[in-house]
Amino acid sequence: MPTFIHPLSDVAPHSRIGEDTRIWQYVVVLDGARVGSGCNLCSHVFVESDVVIGDRVTVKNGVQLWNGLRVGNDVFIGPNACFTNDPFPRSGDHSKPLPTTQIRDGASIGAHATILPGLVIGEQAMIGAGAVVTHSVPPRAIVRGNPARVVGYVGTTHADPVVDNRDDPAGPPVQPTQVQGVTLHRLPCIRDIRGSLSVGEFERSVPFAPRRFFTVFDVPSAETRGEHAHHRCLQFLVCLKGSLSVIADDGRIRQEFCLDRPSTGLFIPAMTWAIQYKYSADAVLAVFASDHYDPDDYIRDYADFLRRAKAAA
Repeated sequence: MPTFIHPLSDVAPHSRIGEDTRIWQYVVVLDGARVGSGCNLCSHVFVESDVVIGDRVTVKNGVQLWNGLRVGNDVFIGPNACFTNDPFPRSGDHSKPLPTTQIRDGASIGAHATILPGLVIGEQAMIGAGAVVTHSVPPRAIVRGNPARVVGYVGTTHADPVVDNRDDPAGPPVQPTQVQGVTLHRLPCIRDIRGSLSVGEFERSVPFAPRRFFTVFDVPSAETRGEHAHHRCLQFLVCLKGSLSVIADDGRIRQEFCLDRPSTGLFIPAMTWAIQYKYSADAVLAVFASDHYDPDDYIRDYADFLRRAKAAA
């Protein structure tokens, strides 16, 4: 279909507008701006000159897109969403370079959300209406609030809680999950008048002999940790105190697990993307690793992880 430009819009002659894009009344597009194909720019949208918009993007009414913004494909931007491009603005001061803000493919930004400059909104992320986004958002994360916090992940199922062996002595010690290779482990738990004891034996209840361990604690509840995979390293996670949630992702399926007792372990094999979040204020996480620390063993970019997981399938 041909491009449609409403006669009451103001589209500069040196802007680039893709095929099958529809630009409605009172839209202003400045010289140099690039708008992809199949887009829909609703009324009262303003697009500054150093803005790049991908294909099949919807920009609803009353949105201003300022210099330095890069919008990927299949992005939805809700009514009156606000983008900023200068962390310390001064009237008439154009001397400093502006940071680049990136909205990656498939992201959705709710009505009246505010995005601070220089951030990356990851692929398929969802920004809640009215959220104030002050930090970059991971791929597929769902954020809301002021300041915006991660409250979930798109397309993630929730695993059933593990039942203590005291409550179900005959239950299986190892429970498979939907994520390839990831397993939940019921560790023995002994309780009496003197207190409680939970125990794990390496290469028995823990499926490998660790060469390293570390603990994570004093994590602000708004923060996420992990957000990486390993080429070779295996990990076994136990929440010693408090609670947290773990996302495990094999490149096809994502599942969320609640760790809230020292008698539950979560085994994370190699080539599994893992994220920890929703830490309680008193949470203490113990992680046992099969290998010594090696920075080259980490995969820290989710798109790179997906490519590698697909190639290995």
